[in-house]
Amino acid sequence: MKIIFDNISNECSKLVTKSYSTSFSLATKMLNVSIRKDIYNIYGFVRFADEIVDSFHSYNKEDLLNRFESDLYHALDHKISLNPILNSFQQTFHQYNLDLEHIKAFLKSMRWDLHKKKYLSQDDYKEYIYGSADVVGLMCLKVFVKGDMALFNNLKDSAMALGSGFQKVNFLRDLKADQEGLERSYFPGTNMKNFDEKSKAIIIHEIEMDFKSGLKGILELPKEARFGVYTAYKYYYKLLLKLKKIPSSDIKETRVRVPNYEKFSVLARSYVNYRFNTL
Repeated sequence: MKIIFDNISNECSKLVTKSYSTSFSLATKMLNVSIRKDIYNIYGFVRFADEIVDSFHSYNKEDLLNRFESDLYHALDHKISLNPILNSFQQTFHQYNLDLEHIKAFLKSMRWDLHKKKYLSQDDYKEYIYGSADVVGLMCLKVFVKGDMALFNNLKDSAMALGSGFQKVNFLRDLKADQEGLERSYFPGTNMKNFDEKSKAIIIHEIEMDFKSGLKGILELPKEARFGVYTAYKYYYKLLLKLKKIPSSDIKETRVRVPNYEKFSVLARSYVNYRFNTL
């Protein structure tokens, strides 16, 4: 029966989330069970696309991405795929009427990662972040509001800001890997070879503004989603504080992490705030 295959597909997306990101997996577990599966399905889809362009160096990445995109559209059209990650994603796509334009924007940013090494203009920088992060936030928001388009439209700017903030934290955390391993530089107007405190301060301020806008939206999310998204926000805020304290010269030489014991501490404090309605 297809329901067995669909259940296996959902479990595959859940496994991808748990295997690739302990922090996102932890935050997703804090979502209500009614929406948890669909966030796993979205993460599985975007994670696999990202892995193609970032990790599969011994293979023809463009061919792999072309095949992945072709299989995706086949899955969306026919409501089935023998790729369990795409099969689970198409279920969520149809259930919540996700926007195809958001998916196209995401894939466009993934394609830029194949060939584009430097982002020299603010327009390109913003377009890349929109496709790689903002639209993922919008996909998740569609699930969170469960078809309430008035609420979706009210919260979409905050969801995009939060996605942008998360992505910029990733960029700052991964400076070394992006520069040395992938030869990429995302921040326009910033000399990564001479990354200094002034450059870091500008980026940190930009992220703080994104987080401020994103937090406003979190507080208006339905209860089923609020705690999980707030947990993710607090984790990234913790990471931002670490990046803020570390010298700019050290950011280029190491990958800043939040240890698991600190993640669980963030979770505990987030729960107290949520439980006593102090969010």
